[in-house]
Amino acid sequence: MINNIDLTPVKNVDLGTSGKYGSYRPIPWNQNAKPEFFQFDVSTPASRMVVMNFLDSIPTGFYVGLTSGQMEQMILPSIWQADTAVFGNNVSLYHKLKTIGLTQLDLVRDTVPYIFIYQKGKTVPLAQVVGTDIRDLLKVTITVPVSRTTGILKSSAFSKAKSWSQLVWDGNSLENPSTDQAFITVSGIDQNGAEDKLISDIPVSQNMVDLSSINAANYPGLRVSLQTTDTTNRSPYQLKYWRVYGTAVPEGAVAPNLYYNKIDTVDVGAPLNLSMAFKNVSSIGFDSLKVRLSIRNKDNVESIVTLPNLKPLIAGDTVRINIPVNTKSLAGSNLALLEFNPGMHQPEQHQFNNFIYQNFYVRGDTTNPYLDVTFDGARILNRDIVSSKPNIIMKLTDDSQYMLLNNTELIKVQLKHPDGAVRDYQFNNDTLVLTPPSQGGNNGNTAMVTFKPNLLADGDYELIVSAKDQSGNTAGALNYRIAFQVINKPMISNLLNYPNPFTSSTAFVFTLTGSDIPQNIRIQILTVTGKIVREITKAELGPLRIGRNITEYKWDGTDQYGQKLGNGVYLYRVLTNLNGRTLDKYSTKDNNTDKYFNKGYGKMVLIR
Repeated sequence: MINNIDLTPVKNVDLGTSGKYGSYRPIPWNQNAKPEFFQFDVSTPASRMVVMNFLDSIPTGFYVGLTSGQMEQMILPSIWQADTAVFGNNVSLYHKLKTIGLTQLDLVRDTVPYIFIYQKGKTVPLAQVVGTDIRDLLKVTITVPVSRTTGILKSSAFSKAKSWSQLVWDGNSLENPSTDQAFITVSGIDQNGAEDKLISDIPVSQNMVDLSSINAANYPGLRVSLQTTDTTNRSPYQLKYWRVYGTAVPEGAVAPNLYYNKIDTVDVGAPLNLSMAFKNVSSIGFDSLKVRLSIRNKDNVESIVTLPNLKPLIAGDTVRINIPVNTKSLAGSNLALLEFNPGMHQPEQHQFNNFIYQNFYVRGDTTNPYLDVTFDGARILNRDIVSSKPNIIMKLTDDSQYMLLNNTELIKVQLKHPDGAVRDYQFNNDTLVLTPPSQGGNNGNTAMVTFKPNLLADGDYELIVSAKDQSGNTAGALNYRIAFQVINKPMISNLLNYPNPFTSSTAFVFTLTGSDIPQNIRIQILTVTGKIVREITKAELGPLRIGRNITEYKWDGTDQYGQKLGNGVYLYRVLTNLNGRTLDKYSTKDNNTDKYFNKGYGKMVLIR
């Protein structure tokens, strides 16, 4: 028989003529051994009743082991069963052991060893082993729980308070009088989760302790523990409850049910607003709230969006935020993490409900921009003559509505001079000026670069322009290159009419050099006898420029009064004036137009 609390065997006592409970006198195994077994005579109904009374006297919970004694004197259970004739129906040592749960007792039909182990009060035995031969050696090993003398009960963390007030508890001992020694300990939990003992060895009989001296700023959390010791009965102090009182910190949560704007796909550069509501679900107010937004792009690189703090949030109030996100560098898949009160910037009860993830996709820009270049309002051919003070306009246009071409680094302008030197021009003076497109792309995404070089040296120049959009797409596989000539001296070439002969109208073709258009330029049309029939003014000719000109004006063969002239040959000449001087004639080595002129007069033929 073994005490289930401390697993110590109950020792038999030699009473001189017998042992305890009517057992045989205990005989030690050796001179140093103390008797620990109870051996009974089971040869008569009366002796078996003594065993039954002994089994009834065993305290509930004790472990009991039954085994055979002297084999040559063994009385089988089938004989025990017959005691019902003496003691009444179902009253025998056999029936008692069966009621205990020893189901294998019926296997003991011969002189064989057996071992039965059970716990008093339980109906399922711990071990039942029956041998098959008188010479069998039986061994049984069982594992049973043991009650220790000391135990510790710890609470979960009482966390997130602005201040602490008191701890109260209640409980009782199982025994009366009590054999318990029980004490309460209060530990503080700091911001990093480390615990420090603050108040120790509080006897449970006190039932209350003041916590107001604990600084909640240093210890926003508390843990309470109970150490109970019972060396006699090994039963713990029975705690009914413990309660910690204080002033709680606020608690908030994201509230997409109240306000949430989810956009999952946008074009690169397009505005993207992340919108969310956050509600104070507690009765305590927040101070000014900190918000953190991080975006992890397709390359798993994280960027932090700097946000201002929100207003203080009183109990039950809700704040809505709209965060604009710049998507220019976010082409591809992205993951946004929006978090309120990050890192417990101010004490709060929980943080798991303060953040939300959102995936979004930014469609990249793969379309190349296109570049258009004009000199003094016209597109020139390679090696055309231009003004020595040209107004060169470069227009870069992109289809992307939001990736505005507003960066001077997108366009590079170079000029190769007649001496072969290539000069880079910077956007730091009036020579090279960028006019960006209107914000928002309402008027198209076109950037205009105005280039006004002062080219003092005559000769061949080459303009070199490289351009790209905000996504890095280039305006063509190669740089834009155009060669042109500059002649600083103001001159005018032979003026030809085209077509010649003509039937309905004819335009005039000529070349100007220098830097300025003559203030006065007139074309006189005369009969072969020298009579002026029509004089065409500069205003009528339309816009002129330095370089090759084909007039917008077309003479229709009418005189000064609008009357149609007759068919035939007519003479014409050009008169110019620049700053009071007539322009010299411009001609090139391969120019053979002089043969069409006689003393500055050309001929044209009108055939209707």
